[in-house]
Amino acid sequence: MHKLAAGIARGFTLIELMIVVAIIGILASVALTSYSQYTIRARVTELVIAGSSFKITIAEKWQIDYTLASAGVRLTVTTSGRITGGSISTAGVITILGTNTSVGTAVTVLLTPVPTGERLSWLCSTNGNTAMWAYVPTECRH
Repeated sequence: MHKLAAGIARGFTLIELMIVVAIIGILASVALTSYSQYTIRARVTELVIAGSSFKITIAEKWQIDYTLASAGVRLTVTTSGRITGGSISTAGVITILGTNTSVGTAVTVLLTPVPTGERLSWLCSTNGNTAMWAYVPTECRH
């Protein structure tokens, strides 16, 4: 065993502690920025998911008679959380309105049915604010 001389203490110097605190501060600022972007993206994606719940009903209508006429009849968008409104047209176009998502404006998501032969695909778009495109799912960046 080593015996330390009396009066000599081993530990960290003030400079070493300041460096560690500075590194932790830098890492925290990077993490906070990434987290805030993630939460905004989740808010916008919530609108897309809310509109997607109507896709099944409209797709079933398409499978029955291969027409979108009156596909959105009797479908209503419930306002809750970040969803401030919306509508479903008789042609099946789903519009979801969202609250301000911290990107400077409220967000509108449009889900448009595109019939091709016997298939029904969907086109997703937003209200065109290019500043928020980083927060919109890639399928909606048009």
